[in-house]
This record gives sequence, structure tokens and C-alpha cells, in this order.
Amino acid sequence: MGIMIKKPADVPGSAVPAIVIGLFVAFGGLLFGYDTGTIGGILAMPYWRDTFSTGYRNPEDGNLDVTPSQSSTIVSLLSAGTFFGALAAAPMADLLGRRLGLIASTAVFTLGVILQTAATAIPLFVAGRFWAGFGVGLISAIIPLYQSETAPKWIRGAVVGCYQLAITIGLLIAAIVDNATKDRNDTGSYRIPIAVQFAWAIIMVVGMLILPETPRYWIKVGKHAKAAKSLSRLRRLDIDHPALVEELAEVRANHEYEMSLGKASYLDIVKGTVGKRLATGCLLQGLQQLTGVNFIFYYGTSFFNNAGISNAFTVSVITGVVNVCSTLPGLYLVEKWGRRPLLLFGAVGMFVCQYIVAIAGTVDPDNPATNKVLIAFVCIYIFFFASSWGPVAWVVTGELFPLKVRAKCLSITTASNWLLNWAIAYATPYMVNSGPGNANLQSKVFFVWGTFCLICGFFVWALIYETKGLSLEQVDELYSKCTKAWKSKAFRPTVSYAEVQEVRGSVGGRHASLADIEADAGRKRSVAHIEGGEKGYGGDKAPYEV
Repeated sequence: MGIMIKKPADVPGSAVPAIVIGLFVAFGGLLFGYDTGTIGGILAMPYWRDTFSTGYRNPEDGNLDVTPSQSSTIVSLLSAGTFFGALAAAPMADLLGRRLGLIASTAVFTLGVILQTAATAIPLFVAGRFWAGFGVGLISAIIPLYQSETAPKWIRGAVVGCYQLAITIGLLIAAIVDNATKDRNDTGSYRIPIAVQFAWAIIMVVGMLILPETPRYWIKVGKHAKAAKSLSRLRRLDIDHPALVEELAEVRANHEYEMSLGKASYLDIVKGTVGKRLATGCLLQGLQQLTGVNFIFYYGTSFFNNAGISNAFTVSVITGVVNVCSTLPGLYLVEKWGRRPLLLFGAVGMFVCQYIVAIAGTVDPDNPATNKVLIAFVCIYIFFFASSWGPVAWVVTGELFPLKVRAKCLSITTASNWLLNWAIAYATPYMVNSGPGNANLQSKVFFVWGTFCLICGFFVWALIYETKGLSLEQVDELYSKCTKAWKSKAFRPTVSYAEVQEVRGSVGGRHASLADIEADAGRKRSVAHIEGGEKGYGGDKAPYEV
């Protein structure tokens, strides 16, 4: 196996349009990353603290500031908004479509930016944080959905992973802009970083007006001619090209098969293998937050200040650069190593780094050398997160679910991410800070994050299936046949859903298992071959190859 990721020789057409479209859609992650990243710097700006303070003085420096409770509310309200936004993403994406859903989401996000820019007191600022969060929640659920439904299977992981890359770029830009405006003694200190988001929103809307709807969405709503036109644009093939016709037929047959098994209500998605996949996705997204990464990006500036590190804004920029650069190897390794090995690699690395930071910061917190250890291992920790759990959590959840419930399940898994994001954002000041009612953990908080990283490793081993190289329809077959996650790497798809639809009636309809239907299809092919009247697939080509 070479070191490069190459399109398989037997795949016709071009993957360039789908990859370019997937990369542009990933730009929405920049809205997500920038909006979540900018608040940490704003909370530490002298002018903002003075303007929004209700009279409280920070005991660390004696200056006006917001209280820990107000700080928790301001930071966590974005996450609360994203939680409800993610849940609303499913009906929006199924009703309006993936493309128009993203445009509407960006409009909601823009409303929140307007309110934050206009604010000079906490109530309006908090309202803006909520609506911006609602928009980000919508976007964060629909983007992986759009990318997964358009990207070729051989590079889908890297394309969806670019969503996380865009998030990291947004975090980095936020740190740079915050650093550039922090010393201004006017409202521009915080309004400029917030208003920059108008540019991101305009770029997103203009692009989505040009891009196509996903072919799988058109199949879902029964508009097959539009699905063919969309896939033709993505694969750069004629509408009547045999490979395109075959791929569409397989997607359509898989969807019809799944619909024949039952409804797609919220009650149905907690049953059977879909319920198992939903639980896996929710746990994966929740544990991604419990690794503690957003502690660094939400409260890193304040934490480094309190730890005695001079110019904490600069340290935040450094961690942002590390975050962006470290995501790039993850986009490569997700296709070379696969999902399971990369997640295990990240969990072990993060666990070691977190415990080193916790031990060093607890044993000798006043030693200047300790500050260097904190910064160094926080950066190494970010490398492990950004190259593994950062992008791969979005990749895996984008691949897990059947078309009929994909929007619902993705919205719930994304909401799980934001629910834990909110809980961590709200609880962290009480966990870390000193004073009455606070736990005053300081660097000891990294023991908490490190322990969860250890749990992440066991979770991956037990529940994460290897989906590298499988089409979204083949992932359904994987979960139907493979009962143990650690055995999933040996799985090879053998089902053609187009054939399944043809023979279902003869083996008991919707009550027959996929294995029974597949066996009957195999017998029919054998009989046809013996009679010399083969129709459809020939030679050694497996029926699942698209």
C-alpha cells in the first residue's frame, strides 16, 4: 500500500467536484469554531469587563469584571442554543433539504451576531449568544449530513474531517482577532471580533446558492430525476452512464428496503441496530467533549493568566496554530489507518498528556518550569485530539445511519455533543476558580479530563465499528451482520440491495432477515448462470461494487 490516497482504478468519473463541494461546505465549521473561540478572549478584555460588569471586582487583579456565575451563563448560553438548534436540524433538513437548510441556519446565526454586536449590557449579549448558538447547532448537524451524502466512499472520511479542520481554523482566527483588538479602549475591542462573523455568513450563503442538493435527499423525497442530475454533477458522469445508474439504483433500493422494515419516527430510531448506532453516536460525541478540549478554548486565556503565565493571549494563539496544523495528519490517517485505530491512538495520547499536566500543575504550581510543562503538554494534547477525536467523531457519526433516519439521528448525536459542551462550559468556572462555592481544582481539573480520555479508549474498542472504504449503504449491511465492533475490520460487503428488493417477496417479505434474502438472491444468480441466461452482474464482480 502506498502512502498516497488515490481514487480506485475501477471507479469511473471524477471525484473532484464532490471533493471541492464537500470542502466548501466544511467552511460552515469556521462559523462554529470562530464563534466558540472568540468568547474566551472577549471575557478577558479590559474594556469588555469594565462595560459589562455589574459592580463585581475580580479578586485576582482587583478590576471590574463579570461574576463567575455571569461568565458561566454567557459562555454556556451559546451551547444551550446549539443543543436546541441541533435538535431542530432534523425537521429542517428533511423539510427544506440539506442545502436550503444550511442557508436558513446561517440566517438564524446572523441574527445572533447582530444582537451581540449591538449589546452594551449582559441581557442582550446573552440573547445574541443563544441565537448565534441556535444557528451554529443547526449548521453543525446539517454539514456532516451534506458531506456524507455527497462524498465518494474512498475519501469520505477526509472530506467530512475537513469540517473539523474548518472549526480549528475558526478558533485560530478568533484568537488572532481577539489578540489584535484586546487593547482597544472602546467598543471596537469586542464588536470587531463579533462583527467579523458577518463575512463568514455571507460567504456561506452565496456558496450554498450555487451548490447542488444531495442525491440521497432527492431519493428520500422520491425525486429520482433530480437525484440523477445531482449525482451526475458530483461524479462528472452522464446521467445515463452505467456506473451512475447502478449507484443510484443501489441507494434507492437500500432506502426502499429500510423503509419496508418500519417507520422512521423518533420512537423507531431507539430500536434495533439503529438504536445501537444512535447510542454509539451519542456516546462518541459526548466523550469528545469530555476529553476537555473546550476547557482550553473557552477558558484557556483565563486559566493561563491565573496560572501565572504572562501574555496568555499569545499562548491561546499558539494553541490555535497547533490545533489547525495537527488536524491535517488526521485527515490523512482517517483513510490510511481507519476510524478505530486513529481514535484509540488519540485516546491514549490524550490520557498521558492530561495526567502529566495535572501532576505537574499540582505538585509544583509556582515553579516557572512548571508553566513551560503546562504549555508544552497542553500543545501535545491538542495534537492528539486534533488528529483523532476532533475530526473522526464527525466522520463516524456521519456514516452510521440509514437514509430514512439519518437527519434525525445526526441531529440527536450532535445535540449530545452540545449538551456536554454546555455542561462543561457552565461547570468549569466553579470547578477551577477559587472562592466560596467553587472547587478550586486549578490544574487538578486535568485529572478529570484525563480519566475520561481513558474511558474513551475502552469505548472505542468495545463499540466503534470500522467503516473505512464502505458506502453508506454498506454500513447498514455491516451492522446487520457484524455483532462485535472489534471484529468489524474483517467485514467484507456482499449484499446488492437492488437484488434484495427483487427477491424479498419470495422469502417472507419484511419478516425475512437480510441474510435469508441475500442467500435467496445468490441461489437465483446460480440458477441463472447454470441456465446460461445471466442477467445483470457477470464475471467475478461482486454485486456490492459501485
